[in-house]
Amino acid sequence: MDPDNRRTTPLEPTIENLSQAIFTVNRHAKTAINPKFLYNLKKQALEKMIREGKASKTGLHFSRNPKFSQQQSDVLVKCGDYTFHIPPTKEDFEQLPHLGHLDQHSRNPKTRMSLSKAKQLLQDYTGLKEPRQEHQKRSQQKPVFKKLGDSFF
Repeated sequence: MDPDNRRTTPLEPTIENLSQAIFTVNRHAKTAINPKFLYNLKKQALEKMIREGKASKTGLHFSRNPKFSQQQSDVLVKCGDYTFHIPPTKEDFEQLPHLGHLDQHSRNPKTRMSLSKAKQLLQDYTGLKEPRQEHQKRSQQKPVFKKLGDSFF
């Protein structure tokens, strides 16, 4: 296969490809400066997969990082060989069993998909577009060096 052709060929929205793309986006969102769009992309893709029967909600887990130190739950979604968490709806609390605490030994399979390919696949699948960001040049501040013995205050 021609390497240049590989870059332009879009991935098919199979359960496996979508699961790997969600895994990649989710992994990058955890360390992104502005993760809001990535988490929204993940949530929209999972919700569409659930509607189409490609993924299913299996239950509720206590959140590992609850906001404001309050007890909080997340919905566990099974998607191919992967599992993900999304915020619950009111109906989820009424319809899904509570599974307690997350099993720390349960891990998703590793995948090697670039963030750009993952984002493109999920954007094509959901129709969600990334908001344009204004690239503003920050004025570079030069470091100020104090003379040895001078106070920093």
